[in-house]
Amino acid sequence: MLKPLFFSQYTTAELSAAGWLERQLKIQAAGLSGNLDKVWPDVRDSKWVGGDREGWERVPYWLDGFIPLAWLLDDKDMQARAARYIDAVIAGQQPDGWLCPCSAAERPHYDMWAFFLLCKVLVVYYDCTGDERIEPVIYRGMRQLNRHIERHTLFKWAATRWYECLIPLFWLYERRPEPWMEDLALKLHAQGVNFEAVFTWWRFQKPYERGRWSQMTHVVNLAMCLKSKALISRLTGEDPNAFASKAFALLMRDHGMAVGHFTGDECLAGTSPLQGAELCSVVEAMYSYEWLFMLTGGSQWAERLESLAYNALPATLSPDMWTHQYDQMTNQIECSAISDDLSPFLTNCGESHLFGLEPEYGCCTANFNQGWPKFALSTFMRAPDGVAMCALAPSRLRTVHEDAVLEVENITDYPFRDDYTVRVRTDRPVVFTLHLRIPSTAKSAVVNGETVAPPEDGFLRLRRCWSGEQSIAVSLIFEPELTPRPQGLYCVRRGPLVFALPVGERWERREYTKSGVERKFPYCDYQVYPTTKWNYGLVGNNFRLERAPVGDKPFQPAAPPVSLVADVAEVEWPYENGCCARAPSSTAAVSSPGPRRLIPYGCTNLRLTEMPLIDPMPASQAANEHGGPE
Repeated sequence: MLKPLFFSQYTTAELSAAGWLERQLKIQAAGLSGNLDKVWPDVRDSKWVGGDREGWERVPYWLDGFIPLAWLLDDKDMQARAARYIDAVIAGQQPDGWLCPCSAAERPHYDMWAFFLLCKVLVVYYDCTGDERIEPVIYRGMRQLNRHIERHTLFKWAATRWYECLIPLFWLYERRPEPWMEDLALKLHAQGVNFEAVFTWWRFQKPYERGRWSQMTHVVNLAMCLKSKALISRLTGEDPNAFASKAFALLMRDHGMAVGHFTGDECLAGTSPLQGAELCSVVEAMYSYEWLFMLTGGSQWAERLESLAYNALPATLSPDMWTHQYDQMTNQIECSAISDDLSPFLTNCGESHLFGLEPEYGCCTANFNQGWPKFALSTFMRAPDGVAMCALAPSRLRTVHEDAVLEVENITDYPFRDDYTVRVRTDRPVVFTLHLRIPSTAKSAVVNGETVAPPEDGFLRLRRCWSGEQSIAVSLIFEPELTPRPQGLYCVRRGPLVFALPVGERWERREYTKSGVERKFPYCDYQVYPTTKWNYGLVGNNFRLERAPVGDKPFQPAAPPVSLVADVAEVEWPYENGCCARAPSSTAAVSSPGPRRLIPYGCTNLRLTEMPLIDPMPASQAANEHGGPE
């Protein structure tokens, strides 16, 4: 028997995005994500649909985000296009259950990671549509896998991502449990990489030297593996939280970024603000945190999910979502092509931080699509005794609890504002618990006019008989904080948002053909050059909060919905090969201090995020610099 989930997700028939989150989904649908099957040969002409291009992970990656996006927006054209791919997958299943597009002779060498991913996609499609074909397709595929890996054990990506197969396998088990399914789960566990051993005897305190590539330090594998022990614990009964907590702490200690993620360009890269984080690792870490929240009930995973969704994810996408970066940099003052030997990246090329169609490998081109739709599906979750809030964002829920129809809406502009109102409507009186999330970063909260301290476990539970319409107003009290970073630098956080100094930008379009793929506007590539100074340090820790409307594009540098005004002064900070140096050469001010706006990291394309804390220039020197007092 499987241990039940602590929380479970609602479907797109029950949950929908609202407010700025709905606008964000519409931007994604109008951008590269919603058009990839029209412009990118690896999806448009894939072997999955009878073409001659890539027949492995790229179509499943894309569908993993495109399907929930289509149903969250109720877009009939997108739904029909998704159905075409699912129909082709189902039609291509072989009599023995084999699902992937390869010949019988190729099967022993086919990396089964694509099968794991495809089965997850089929589950997503079932949750959106209720298509009765899906369960028998997965059943036959899993039976075939059970036999296949007895002779052809897991290797390469399937070995490092074995636990991802548990998601569709356990979905199947809950519907038609059979003993061989438990056997398959344990076979996968036995044949896959033991990441618990990796983190028990942790040997990766420092990044490898330039050019050394390893599956063991691959940042996407590590983002995925965080949920591995929690998933298998449903069968083994182990603590679902212990491994993930230990692994996260080690990754953040040795390779942590200001945004609450860990570096990896392609492999673990240390704590320098110049080191990148691959976009796939961001969305896969988000997916791991969503599952860890469901498996453990721990609100800390919801906070880590928000930290990536509100900072790292939007920062690595252009505001219109037609282009993306493969690697984002914390201190990113220019995005121009760098020769590989001079690049700060250790295992990726010197163009992986450009905005474009496929800046490095195509995995991120297809995989970034899952970030926002799955985040939207993690706003409310089903609790055994009611409804739980996971990610704080505007959304609407309509579901049934004990024969009563519930409508629960989170009315908010969080994280750009510090409050939210939960409106509950029921068609008849019903008793249930509403699990309200109070972030640990809040100093305190005011709930319907009463001040409360943040609960130790992050939840304020309201159990009552709900009848008619009721509202709960929550105001959160956040304060800006300076967080120390390596090399004597600091970053500024306020609640879920990291703030950065935006750098003026000039976008230079690059249209060309590479490997038979045309880069043409709007899915071309761009180099981005600075147009303003960036070599600043913070003078003191006084910050003034300013707000502006949340616009049609919530995450853009031109109109950020919130900002912090800080005093800064210039410092000597070398510029090297299209990047700033890791740290300034001196923390002595070389200009008099003045106010500058810091904006959310997620609203920036070019930015300085980690800065020194410096003493202001002496008054006499400043007077000489400016010819007298101003």
